[in-house]
Amino acid sequence: MPFTQKLLLYIPVIPLTILIIIAAVGASMLGLFIVWRFVPRKVLKMHNDLTGAIFGAVALAYTVLLAFVVVVSWQNFDRAKSYVEREANCLVSLHRSSAAFSAPFREELRGLIKDYTSIVVNKEWDMLARGQESMEAREALRKIWGLYTNYEPKTEKEKIFFSESIPKLYDLREARRIRIVESRDGLQPVMWFILAFGALATISFTFFFGSDIFSAHVVMASILAVVIALILLAVLCFEFPFTGGIKIEPGVFREIINF
Repeated sequence: MPFTQKLLLYIPVIPLTILIIIAAVGASMLGLFIVWRFVPRKVLKMHNDLTGAIFGAVALAYTVLLAFVVVVSWQNFDRAKSYVEREANCLVSLHRSSAAFSAPFREELRGLIKDYTSIVVNKEWDMLARGQESMEAREALRKIWGLYTNYEPKTEKEKIFFSESIPKLYDLREARRIRIVESRDGLQPVMWFILAFGALATISFTFFFGSDIFSAHVVMASILAVVIALILLAVLCFEFPFTGGIKIEPGVFREIINF
């Protein structure tokens, strides 16, 4: 399990937010104190123009990268949610289409759908937070496939509904596969390294502006550090759609159980 996923799993989002804000403010104050302690103010003021030009270039590059990562993370989160809804919709379609089949097939299929849905909600959803899948759910889905594989439609109406149900089975399997992949597929470690390095570089540049008031300098540097830290926290929360306080809930599957 990736380290970032462990953070989301074992630390609630509110305490994690507080810790990140404290760390960002503390690091800003410490870094600024060191620069003020060992670098003369006069030297820093002499290079304010150069520092400002370089800071603008670094901040622009990092802002573009950060915006791109936030958008991609949110799109991945939204895509995972859409596939969860797609999986549930396939189950609903199979459940409703079963009304066209004979009673033994219909009752067995509806029972298997409820079994699969109950396992997903009560067992597999907690496992998704760790990037794992339930073998029981996989076996329940295999039984649904086996039921269709071994059934021979008898009437013309059954043949029509049977042919329409097969694509739903494929969509169901694909949606499930993507849901499981999304539960464990976060940002690459090298991307987190780039984001962390860019944050440190951007914030560190604020320490080297010449200023006569330490408290004002601390406030400005801390505000920038907190803003960047909160954006990185948003990326972290969206990285794993089924882990942490901000996650996709199995509400659409619970509705199927009550059919």
